[in-house]
Amino acid sequence: MKEMFKDRYTSWDATYNVAVLGFGGAGATAARFAADNGAKVLLVDSAPEGHEGGNTRYAGQVISSGDDLDDLKKYYDSLAYPLSYDKELMDTYAEGLYHIPEFLEKYLDVKPFIMGQHPDSPVSKALYFMAHEYPELPGQATHELVALHEGVADSALWKNLRQQVIDRADKIDVLYETPAKHLIQDENSKEIIGVQIERDGKLLDIKVNNGVVMTTGGFENNPQMVETYLGETSLNPIGSLYNKGAGVTMAQDVGAKMYNMANYEAYGIFHGLTPKPEDGQRSQFLPFDWPAFHQGSIIVVGDDGTRYFDENEMHRHGHIQDHGQWRILNAQLHPYVIFDAKKFNELSNDKNAPYPEFLKLAVKADTLSELADKIGADEDKLQGTIDDFNHFAEIKRDYAFNRDADTLTGFDDGPYYAIAMVQGLLNTQGGPVHNAKAEVVDVDGNIIPHLFAAGELGSMMGRKYNGGSNLAEDLIIGKIAGDNAAKGVTADLTGYDAETSASIHNNGTAGLGSDIVEENFEAGPNQYIGKSTAGMGNEIVVRVTVDENNDIKNVEVLKQSESDDYGKQAVEQLPKDIVAKNSVDVDAISGASASSRAIKEAVSDALKHAQDEVKE
Repeated sequence: MKEMFKDRYTSWDATYNVAVLGFGGAGATAARFAADNGAKVLLVDSAPEGHEGGNTRYAGQVISSGDDLDDLKKYYDSLAYPLSYDKELMDTYAEGLYHIPEFLEKYLDVKPFIMGQHPDSPVSKALYFMAHEYPELPGQATHELVALHEGVADSALWKNLRQQVIDRADKIDVLYETPAKHLIQDENSKEIIGVQIERDGKLLDIKVNNGVVMTTGGFENNPQMVETYLGETSLNPIGSLYNKGAGVTMAQDVGAKMYNMANYEAYGIFHGLTPKPEDGQRSQFLPFDWPAFHQGSIIVVGDDGTRYFDENEMHRHGHIQDHGQWRILNAQLHPYVIFDAKKFNELSNDKNAPYPEFLKLAVKADTLSELADKIGADEDKLQGTIDDFNHFAEIKRDYAFNRDADTLTGFDDGPYYAIAMVQGLLNTQGGPVHNAKAEVVDVDGNIIPHLFAAGELGSMMGRKYNGGSNLAEDLIIGKIAGDNAAKGVTADLTGYDAETSASIHNNGTAGLGSDIVEENFEAGPNQYIGKSTAGMGNEIVVRVTVDENNDIKNVEVLKQSESDDYGKQAVEQLPKDIVAKNSVDVDAISGASASSRAIKEAVSDALKHAQDEVKE
C-alpha cells in the first residue's frame, strides 16, 4: 500500500508554495498575504470568471468591529452561548474585530466608513439595528459596523480584495472553472502535500510545498448536504450559486473534525423569507425596511394555511424568539404572504417600495376557497386564520403571536392576493475545526500538518449571528491562514515533472499560468472603449459609436458578468435606452441598480474619451 502511494505521487503536474481553494473574501485575503510572504500561490475557484467571489461578492459589504475589546469578547461569547468554542480562537477573532478599521486602512488602502461616527448618514440609520442586532446581550453597546465607503450591497469590499490579488499577478495564479477535488495526504505523517484539481475535464495533481488553505465556503447549493445537515428541503440560496460543499467533503476525507454543521443564516423581509425565484436562480437580497409590507391586512401562512410568526417583528438574520432563545424557523415547503385588495392598492402606490415588481408575482382569487386551492392550503384552516386575524384586529390584540396592535387591520371580503415565498439561505457556517492559527485539526484534536481553513467553511459563528461577522472573519482568519501557510517559503519549487507536463503548462515552468490576463478591445473610427467596475460582476466593457456631433449611435457590451436575472435585463435593455435618448440619463432597470449604474458609467467613460479626442 505504501509503495502504491509513493508511485501515485512521484510525478506532479505543477508545484506551488501555497494553494488556496476558493476565490472568495477569505480566499483572496489568504492568497494575498501568502504572496506578501514570498509564496508562489495557486488560487482556484469552481465559478467562471465574473462569478467568483463566493458570498462576499453578494454580501451587504459591512464588517463587524467594536470600540472596546473587553465588550467584544463578552458580546461574541454571548452570541455563541450555549455552544462551546475555542477560547484562544475567539479571543484572536475579537482582537481582529477591534482592529478592523486599521486593517482596512493599512491593507486595503481605504479610509473606512465607521457608521457610529456618522449617525446622521442614511446608511448608518438604515443599519443601526444590525450594529446592535442582539441589544439584550452584554457587550453589545460598543459593537460597530464598518464599510469601505458610505454604501452597502455594492460589492465594494469584494472588488477591493479581488484587486489585491490582481495586483500580485506575478505571485498568484488564478484559475476559474477549476474546482478542487481532493486533498493529497501523506498516509504516514498525515501531512497535506498537495491537491487534486479539475481543469478542462482533466484531473491535475498539484504539489504544494508549504500549505493548502481551504476557503471554499459553505454547502448551501448542495441539496443533499442541506437535507443531511440542516434537515431542510426547501431553502433557496441568496449568495453564490457555486458553494456546493466541496470543502466539507475534502476535509472529511482527511479526517478533519467538523463543527457548526447545523448552523445557517437566513435573510429576507419576513424572518428570512423572500419571493420564490425561478429554479436555479438566487433569491433576491431584500431590505427588511419596507414598513407597508409588514403592517395592515397582510399575513404570512405556512403549508397548511395558518400563521406561524409575528409578521411585524424585526428578525435577526432569520432568527426568531423561541421561548427565550433565538432560532431559525423551520422552513415551510410553500409559505405565502397573503393580503387583500386594499393592501394591494396601497403597495402598488407606495413610492418607497424597494421592489414594486414583486406585486407582479401575486396570484389573485375572488374567494378564500379559491385562494386556498391556488396556494395548496387547507381551506378550513385558511378561513379560520383570516377569521382569527380579523378578530385580533377588531379587539386590537393578537393572541396568536402578539403582533403590535397598531399594525393589525382586518381583511376585506375579497379579492385576495398571495405571493409565493421561500426561506432564503444566506450561508451555512459548518466545516472543519481550525485553531487560532487557522490550522485544521483531526477528530482527535491533532493538527493536520500544512492544512488551513478560513471563512464560512468551519466558521466560528454558532447559535446567534450578528451581521458583518462573517466578512470580518474572512479578513481576520484569512490573513492568519495566508501568513501561516507561507511559513518557511523558499524559492525552490521542486517536484515538477516538466517532461510530462510541458504540453499544457507554461513551457515547463513550475506553475499553471493564470486566467487573469490583460485584454485589448478593438475600436474603429468614431468608436470608443469605456469601462466600469460598479456592477455586481467584474468589469463591464462597452464600445460606443458616435457621429461627427458626438451623438450616440450604438452601444455594444463587449464584456460583462452580471447576474442572469435582473442584471441580464440591464445589459440587454439599457444600451438601447441610451441610444434612443442619446444620453446616459435613463432609468435604471428595477432590481438591477448596480448593473444599471455600471453600464451608464462605462458609456460615460467612453464618451469622455470621445470628448478628450475632440479637445486634442
